[in-house]
Amino acid sequence: MIHSMTAYARQELKGDWGNAVWEIRSVNQRYLETYIRMPEQLRSLEPVVRERFRKRLARGKVECNLRFDTSQASQDKLTINEALAKQVIHAAKWVKETAGEGNINPFQVLNWPGVMEAPEQDTDELHRALLAGLDEALDAFIAARSSEGENMKALIEQRLDAISAEVIKVREKMPTVIEWQRERLTTRLEEAQVELDPARVEQEMVMLAQKVDVAEELDRLDSHVSEARKILQKGGACGRRLDFMMQEFNREANTLASKSISTEITASGVELKVLIEQMREQIQNIE
Repeated sequence: MIHSMTAYARQELKGDWGNAVWEIRSVNQRYLETYIRMPEQLRSLEPVVRERFRKRLARGKVECNLRFDTSQASQDKLTINEALAKQVIHAAKWVKETAGEGNINPFQVLNWPGVMEAPEQDTDELHRALLAGLDEALDAFIAARSSEGENMKALIEQRLDAISAEVIKVREKMPTVIEWQRERLTTRLEEAQVELDPARVEQEMVMLAQKVDVAEELDRLDSHVSEARKILQKGGACGRRLDFMMQEFNREANTLASKSISTEITASGVELKVLIEQMREQIQNIE
């Protein structure tokens, strides 16, 4: 299956611990680059998140964002450490009696570290819930990349069909082009009233035919089309291989165009370059 490097996914989570939202988006990139943003209290999850991306993705610039809000109910449940509060009050009274002045402010007692306590969350349960949500977001994200990749595959296959059609067209025209060139050369020699050895003329004709012959380039284009189809059929992370194939396509198209002695062959050469460039644009976004 072919995967695009451009996709977006969003997953919302709710629990007793609060609400969370995972957002994943990516664009094309030569290698895999992950940028992860999450609240500081959940930063310990970052290596796990990064590893899950590494196992399931091969290429792309991926941005992952986690928004997390603790539930109001858990924030409202505060308790007082009475033993510690009594110790703080006792110490404050001793200071007051020793100094002979001062007041005991109850809010200062409450602000003493450890006097007011919030209930501890079950971090293991929270982490499991968040990572389960990440897996769901990743599934949706990869499904989006797959859907877009299949669309790209269909577009590339259309261009491959068009290249094959141009190859057939050029191959059918080549005998006519060569015969036209032979007649043209013969006519010019007759007009110049130049008498040449028939064997020498035939030799020149053969050399000219070899010079403009594009059979080898057409065969290679057919071979490249077949190889590109195999790569698409195999799927997986095949973007680099397809990009290399575009270089090979371009090389043969350029050679064919340089050998052209007919406007029709030249037009086919230009059309081949257009088709190859269209495929290259699609392939830049394939994983």
